[in-house]
Amino acid sequence: MSKKVALVGHCGPDSSYLRMAVNKALRDAKVVAADDDSELKQLLSDGVDLLLFNRILDYGFRSDEGVDVIRQLRAEHPDVKMMLVSNYEDAQDAAIQAGALPGFGKREIGTPRVTQVLREALGVTEQV
Repeated sequence: MSKKVALVGHCGPDSSYLRMAVNKALRDAKVVAADDDSELKQLLSDGVDLLLFNRILDYGFRSDEGVDVIRQLRAEHPDVKMMLVSNYEDAQDAAIQAGALPGFGKREIGTPRVTQVLREALGVTEQV
């Protein structure tokens, strides 16, 4: 069964790069987007393996800060894996404190480190 990864609050170009990064880590992963709270709620209801949050979210979310939404979702969905995509170390630290897994920055997309971090988050030990 393929893994489902949701890109939460990312613009088109970033989504494209993130899709490539996820598919590099796991070729058969299903990558979907959540562009507002209702789409995110539906994904959580349907089941998702990993949520990749943008640091700053567009309109349509309960907060414009990815870390705030991570914090709120952690209380509501304690078993859902989440990461923040941000180049800012302080934002990464805040996301981890809010309950996210260690994430990565946009400048790192395409690197072996990001491939490894995504594989670990998805519970994949080798390419499928």
